[in-house]
Amino acid sequence: MSTAAHHRATVPSTPVPLLHRVEGAAIAVATVVVFVTAGFAWWWLAALFLLFDVSMLGYAFGIRIGALVYNLGHNYAAPLALLGLYAALAAAGIATPALAVIAACWLFHVGADRALGYGPRPRAWADAGATAAR
Repeated sequence: MSTAAHHRATVPSTPVPLLHRVEGAAIAVATVVVFVTAGFAWWWLAALFLLFDVSMLGYAFGIRIGALVYNLGHNYAAPLALLGLYAALAAAGIATPALAVIAACWLFHVGADRALGYGPRPRAWADAGATAAR
């Protein structure tokens, strides 16, 4: 596969199982409930929703890097770690509500993506794309 064809290849996806879609919907709904109950304005969730799709820019550097960057930005671990940092700082008496807003919006984005059927980019596809480019 030529480099030009390699960069034009379709962005990979895999079907998201129904269980993961339901789980994503539950996480998105729970995030909204906790977010609003904590006193944050609900519209932040909508305003920052597409921010996390910036990770798709990784595809400008090739399929393998794109899949890696997309998957790093579309998992539950990263926003949960950010929430953990927020909680640790809050416990230390340091107010950082912006961390909570960003983490919650990120968690909501990942959950909503899963609910809509968008899942992680397949690793096998990323490896195949890299192999074909050699």
